Amino acid sequence: MRTNNRLNHQLRPVKITPGYLTYPEGSALIQAGNTRVLCAVSVEEGVPRWLEGQGQGWLTAEYAMLPRATLTRTPRETTPGARTQEIRRLIGRALRAAVDLKLIGERTITVDCDVLQADGGTRTAAITGAYVALVLALRKMIAAKMASPRVLKAQVAAVSVGIVGGEMLLDLDYAEDSRAQVDFNVVMTAEGKLIEVQGTAEGEPFTREAMERLLNLARDGISELFKIQTAALNEQ
Repeated sequence: MRTNNRLNHQLRPVKITPGYLTYPEGSALIQAGNTRVLCAVSVEEGVPRWLEGQGQGWLTAEYAMLPRATLTRTPRETTPGARTQEIRRLIGRALRAAVDLKLIGERTITVDCDVLQADGGTRTAAITGAYVALVLALRKMIAAKMASPRVLKAQVAAVSVGIVGGEMLLDLDYAEDSRAQVDFNVVMTAEGKLIEVQGTAEGEPFTREAMERLLNLARDGISELFKIQTAALNEQ
């Protein structure tokens, strides 16, 4: 039996608290089981040099984990490691799919995702929570006439799926992820379009049929996350 007596196709309990911080243009705390990620969005004038003069903006992401987010202390990163860099790029790609950057002027949106507590699925939780924070920031930009009302292109969320002990599971926690034979991270839009699929066979290779079933499982889980995001945004 899974933690919290979950069925194979069930998410962990997910809660998104919008506007968790006072100062950022947008913020949200997402809790997925025992994983907690704090997301904050900042908006600044100017763009990277390679975008100057093109009349469009940029969105970038940062990701970090607190030293005691895990069972034992992890040294604080002064120079981001390969895993951290990979997750930062993933979050950035996912959220850029949500925004029409041509409609925010020459401004940079920075999304900071800090893992307060990790129990698997930190990158997917970061994307799902950061989307809510991003929408709150965009609402402020629209109200201040810094962005077009059409700036938001798509709703975005992410979840993990995998095969553990021969069973296909949705939203793996750390205990499940650490012994998974197959592990996927899936990022999707509300239209059912895929932004990113990261899939790995940790043991035996998997079939295309298994991949399709895992993607369908992820799609159903992400549909539930969209409802949770929408409910959180309706609170504001």
